[in-house]
Amino acid sequence: MNDFTKITSKDNDTIKSVIQLQKSSKRRREVGIFVLEGLRLCIDAVRNGFVPEKVILSSSAVDRYAGEITELTELTDTFEITDSLYQKISDTVNPQGILCLYKKPLFDENCVDPKGKYIALENIQDPSNLGAISRTAEAFGIDGIFIQGGCDPYGPKSLRASMGALLRIPVYQTEDMFGIFNRAGLKTYASVVSGEAERVGDIAFLEGSVVIIGNEANGISPDTALRCHKRITIPMNGKAESLNAAVAASVMMWEMCK
Repeated sequence: MNDFTKITSKDNDTIKSVIQLQKSSKRRREVGIFVLEGLRLCIDAVRNGFVPEKVILSSSAVDRYAGEITELTELTDTFEITDSLYQKISDTVNPQGILCLYKKPLFDENCVDPKGKYIALENIQDPSNLGAISRTAEAFGIDGIFIQGGCDPYGPKSLRASMGALLRIPVYQTEDMFGIFNRAGLKTYASVVSGEAERVGDIAFLEGSVVIIGNEANGISPDTALRCHKRITIPMNGKAESLNAAVAASVMMWEMCK
């Protein structure tokens, strides 16, 4: 028998807090906590150094994953709730019934490697794009991701789409990315759709580089493009005018790291 604390009311403070964290990026910023759902993601976070603040399990999950959940429940306070109550706090359609609260990691800009290679995202709105970009960045050995504006990397949809990659590489959320770039001495490349920009295949990316990818609908802001050292583009044939942000980022990262 386990000795998990039982919660039965939707008015419980822990339940109300989880619902707020699932829905509100503002709340996640205020308290510095994010939510992960699913056995794989939660355990992967633990294996990458994240210790859960709380573990919440549905009654079904307690029975179904009795062996696996010990890796989570031995670390912190664990709460068991009914399956119907879990449905109210879950952000997924068919939840496994496993949810953990973790502290958001804090990356000091002093950790930025002046010789590193980075990707920066300006006002990316789609969590699926953010997740896909983070997975590619991890696969190619990118040293970190800068995020200015746009969707929250610690929102539930972003975290699911990243399959944990956003927790395995440094993520710098900032409102002044050029301040960080300048202090670190990084060379900046604006990814644009323009026949006047330099072709990405012709660029010899040096140590200390960052490629900036813009918003899905509008691309990089004019001010950002002007502030970058170079404007670079992916040459395209046919009638396509632009690429999906995640695809464009993948091409840029490949060229930067090859």
